[in-house]
Amino acid sequence: MSFAEGAARAAGLAGVAFGWSPDAFWAATPAELASLVRAVAGDAPAPCDSDTIARLKERFPDG
Repeated sequence: MSFAEGAARAAGLAGVAFGWSPDAFWAATPAELASLVRAVAGDAPAPCDSDTIARLKERFPDG
C-alpha cells in the first residue's frame, strides 16, 4: 500500500470513527490521531502469551 492509499484510508476511518472532515484530518498531528485511537480502544489488556495459554489449558482442560 502506498503512502497516499494509506493516508486516504486513515482519513476515511477518522471521518467515520471521529466525525472528522478531510480538513480536520490533515490539520491534525499524528499524536492527536493516536490519542483518539487510544481513547476509543480503552484499557484493553495485553493478549495472553503462550505460557499463560498453556497454564489455562492445564487448569481448564475442558476448554
